[in-house]
Amino acid sequence: MTSSRKRGRVSGVAVVAAGCCLAALPVVAVAADGDSGSGQGGGAAPAVAQGAVGGELLGEEGVQVLPRDGTPELPDGLSALSWLVSDARTGEVLAAKDAHRALPPASTLKTLFADTVLPRFPGGTRHVVTDADLVGVGEGSSMVGVQPGQSYTVADLWRGVFLSSGNDAVHVLAHMNGSVAKTVEQMQAKARTLGALDTHVVSPDGYDMPGQVTSAYDLALFARAGLANPDFARYVSTATADFPGGCDGQGTCVPSYNIQNTNRLLTGAQGVTPYPGLIGVKNGYTTNAGNTLIAAARRGGRTLIVTVMNPQSGIRQAVYREASALLDWGFDAAGSTEPVGTLNAVPAAVQLPPAPRHAPAAPRRAPSSPAPAPAPTGSASGTSPTAWYVGGALVLAAVVSVVVLRRRHSAKAG
Repeated sequence: MTSSRKRGRVSGVAVVAAGCCLAALPVVAVAADGDSGSGQGGGAAPAVAQGAVGGELLGEEGVQVLPRDGTPELPDGLSALSWLVSDARTGEVLAAKDAHRALPPASTLKTLFADTVLPRFPGGTRHVVTDADLVGVGEGSSMVGVQPGQSYTVADLWRGVFLSSGNDAVHVLAHMNGSVAKTVEQMQAKARTLGALDTHVVSPDGYDMPGQVTSAYDLALFARAGLANPDFARYVSTATADFPGGCDGQGTCVPSYNIQNTNRLLTGAQGVTPYPGLIGVKNGYTTNAGNTLIAAARRGGRTLIVTVMNPQSGIRQAVYREASALLDWGFDAAGSTEPVGTLNAVPAAVQLPPAPRHAPAAPRRAPSSPAPAPAPTGSASGTSPTAWYVGGALVLAAVVSVVVLRRRHSAKAG
């Protein structure tokens, strides 16, 4: 900097200004993504520079609520380790308990899988399942009954994911997307673009794996992003569907059969009272995660998203009881309580484009997104094309300024 100043005040400022912009643009681009997509966690996005994502209160332990006069009391008997009530349209968090506590997600993680992969393949695309597609499905996984050698539409597979919570269908779609490992990387990157910094993805289906965690806050982000996609909203609200039959390797054939959504708040199965106005979303259960649930419902023009993670009461169907109670409270309290945080901590993520018919595409971002565009071919810097164009223009302008100033100086000296 000192040597630049000695050469002339204006030329030094011009060059330094161009250099600062060149340095700043790549940094902003990387920070907006927040992670390389390696699936190993990583740097924090700008939204958390001053505290917890979504607001300081959401980083506090225990129940957070800011009642006003007339705000109803929170429901009694809430035993979940973590929960959150939010408004899907405004992004306001109405109340929460340990919103950022990292906990195993179980099959609620399939919402992030759908946010990542669903936009990439048209529902009518057909795929013949291979044995390789089903390698790695965890022992004891929930299955829809995908058979190697059979042809399924992408829509069939998504119904298998959302209704039967089929890990077999997840793995087939992940292989269509390139591989399970690639899909996990993309899911991790998607979580970062949504501001879901509590989430660490290890398996695409939510199967218990060491280190795989999310939070009530992040699950709300996944649901909110998904509900903006009409295909996602349609799948999560479907109670029953027919799934194609087929023949296994031993020649045993079965006809098409009916599958039912495992979300009992939607279907009313096993004595659970269906929630009025329920849109659906996703439930889950594993040994480590316990019962988990994302529930979205609409009433009077308002859509609420409730996330509940691992109730401890031991009461039968506790996750559905507590979600119903929180939805009731949210609809009664909306407009009469101060928000304790927001889901709008970072700009909304851009969906990945549809994949080519025969080969999955690399992730791309829409030009209108504030997130960085992919680096130009052959560049390993991660700098967006916009950064190069703007920076290059600034450097050119600086060089021109230096040349003009030197000519003027030479003229005066002569």
